[in-house]
Amino acid sequence: MHRLGLAVNCQTIRKNKGFCMAGPMHQFEIATLKPLELAGYDASFTNSSLWMAIAIGVIGVFMFVGTARPQLVPGRWQAAVEYVYDFVRNMLDENVGPEGRRYAPLIFAIFMFVLICNLLGLLPWVGAFTPTSHISVTLGLAFLVFTVVCIVGFWRHGLHFFSLFWPKDTNIALGLFVFLIEVLSFLSRPFTLAIRLFANMTAGHVLLKVFGTFVVTLGSFGALPYVFGVLPLAVNVALTALELLIAVVQAYVFALLASLYLNDAVNLH
Repeated sequence: MHRLGLAVNCQTIRKNKGFCMAGPMHQFEIATLKPLELAGYDASFTNSSLWMAIAIGVIGVFMFVGTARPQLVPGRWQAAVEYVYDFVRNMLDENVGPEGRRYAPLIFAIFMFVLICNLLGLLPWVGAFTPTSHISVTLGLAFLVFTVVCIVGFWRHGLHFFSLFWPKDTNIALGLFVFLIEVLSFLSRPFTLAIRLFANMTAGHVLLKVFGTFVVTLGSFGALPYVFGVLPLAVNVALTALELLIAVVQAYVFALLASLYLNDAVNLH
């Protein structure tokens, strides 16, 4: 209904020789592309599902082209794949140690998925959607990391994994207080991990939309855009470059924090 109302308003405005611009939050709206219900639950294929599938397809093509014909002297695609994988593996070496390499495929997959989803959301003119701008997606990824950390921790250390929350050589009174704080901090990890990525992606796209709307609005006033439109246009270009940087940095931060959490499960530090 919201989209239908917007379309009717746009038609009315066009008849009056004006222009129509959706609000900055409209870009985050979930649109159902293929209704589907499974066991009473809504499992419809949405625009978010579509762009996550596109992200997986891009990653698949990137990996296939880069590894289809491995050579001793790598070409550009092979070098790109090896560089990204070595980057993730070195990050695990630094934060977890040699034992962290067995988790490199997981962290690599999460890093690539978040990175490509972030970057696809910046594509112009194709109705791009950013899945990582929704808390449900980022929370799902965060809980995946949290579950793996818990499984690894109990699998390697058993009940001794709880020593992660108890400072060594601490008296009972202080230890119980610190134990409570550490447990709450540990349980909040998936939420802080999810909110950090979601908030950064949402805020950046809202800024781009607001400044982009400002530039388009100035374009409807004849010669004014040549006078007043240069500065907001320059700011919008700078914000786009900044958002591109943030897309890469947030994927790195997500993978880095996942590595640090794995370090707790592996080494109990």
